[in-house]
Amino acid sequence: MTTDPTGTYLTLDDGRPAVRFTRVYDHPVERVWALVTDPDELERWFPCRAEIELRPAGTVTFGGDPHLAGSTGRVIAVDPLRHLSFAWDGDEVHFDLEATDDGRTRFTLTNVLVAEDTAARNGAGWDVCLAALDARARGEEHAGPHAGAEAPWKGLYEAYVAAGVPSGAPVPGQD
Repeated sequence: MTTDPTGTYLTLDDGRPAVRFTRVYDHPVERVWALVTDPDELERWFPCRAEIELRPAGTVTFGGDPHLAGSTGRVIAVDPLRHLSFAWDGDEVHFDLEATDDGRTRFTLTNVLVAEDTAARNGAGWDVCLAALDARARGEEHAGPHAGAEAPWKGLYEAYVAAGVPSGAPVPGQD
């Protein structure tokens, strides 16, 4: 996996900091929707297992991360096959899916941050996770965030910092 960051740091119109990633998958939107909503698919690429009640104000149950205690979040919005957003430990995670004319899917992940100094850390983490999602979409297995010390997180983090992305937040399991 490359250590070139693929996320973009931005400030949203409401002033909140965020990191955003976009991918295009060679699958119809229904398949990509399953990759981001089915708990068995999610746990193959997401930082932890997430079970989501797919309705506004539904509960999201997070667990299985050896560095963090289990927690719950809340679904902010859901528009099947197009959008899912939820609150997670103060942050928001937004998945936006758009069917392209050629039968593929444009996927955008936006992590709205509770604190600006988490941008480089979260950006590096999402790059590792999305590499696993990219592999899963190709039908391959990839350890992604579950690779432990073998995950290329540190090089990505350093690249985000070198690019001027805000940093300094503690790293679970490393600080």
